[in-house]
Amino acid sequence: MWRSCQRLFCARSPQAPRLCPAPPVGGPSLSLPGTARTYTPPTERKRFYQNVSISQGEGGFEINLDHRKLKTPQAKLFTVPSEALAIAVATEWDSQQDTIKSYTMHLTTLCNTALDNPSQRNKEQIIRAAVKFLETDTVCYRVEEPAGLVELQKNEWDPMIEWAEKRYNVEIGSSTSIMGPNIPARTKDTFTSHLASYNMWALQGIEYVITQLKSLILSMGLIDRHIPVEKAVLLSRLEEEFQIQHWGNVEWAHDYDLYELRARTAAGTLFAHLCSESSTVKHKLLQD
Repeated sequence: MWRSCQRLFCARSPQAPRLCPAPPVGGPSLSLPGTARTYTPPTERKRFYQNVSISQGEGGFEINLDHRKLKTPQAKLFTVPSEALAIAVATEWDSQQDTIKSYTMHLTTLCNTALDNPSQRNKEQIIRAAVKFLETDTVCYRVEEPAGLVELQKNEWDPMIEWAEKRYNVEIGSSTSIMGPNIPARTKDTFTSHLASYNMWALQGIEYVITQLKSLILSMGLIDRHIPVEKAVLLSRLEEEFQIQHWGNVEWAHDYDLYELRARTAAGTLFAHLCSESSTVKHKLLQD
């Protein structure tokens, strides 16, 4: 059934038009549920630098645009905790062409959010928001009809729930009720303790992935390298793809949504992993 579901994408165009306007040069801070944040991207700016490099400062690794140090939207020094993440962010800036398309720079945006913390949340609040997604987790809510979608959800989502229950030694389950499954308090406590083992930066990436997929279970499958990004995104869109298969789609709009979701999910996952990386990169990717 997984392969049949994968075939939903076979006829897709490899490119989708870019419709989003561009945010500020420093990149916006993320807009996550539960807080009052706005996102009003202005027009694109012309690339104003020639060279991109990284350097190590007192607070971590910095990004240099020519001889100027990168700053956050709140004018803080852009400093990241690992060299691997600094190289990834620098690569985003180096890959910009004539204009700076900040909406394509997801790692930069995540770093800005971690540094500026516009919602002023602490670690406990971020974990609480992440665990709350269990109550409305995508893979836990099931339909009673049509039969084809019922079978698809069972075949594709049940293995993910079974993996999570075994991996974390918890009970999750699923439900066709509008109230959703009854998640035991012990299950929430277990995920709370597990998420607490990550540092504040990595948690920002994990929560971002959860908000993209609307699923803590799929997100942890990604973070634990149990499933790849493409499968996680497909599973999060299972009902939508089922409807597209039966009723057709808006040729470019669904493609655009799909590729944007893949890009954001991949960026959040990579961000979480790179923020947990403590080793030093010996050969910098940006060196000639």
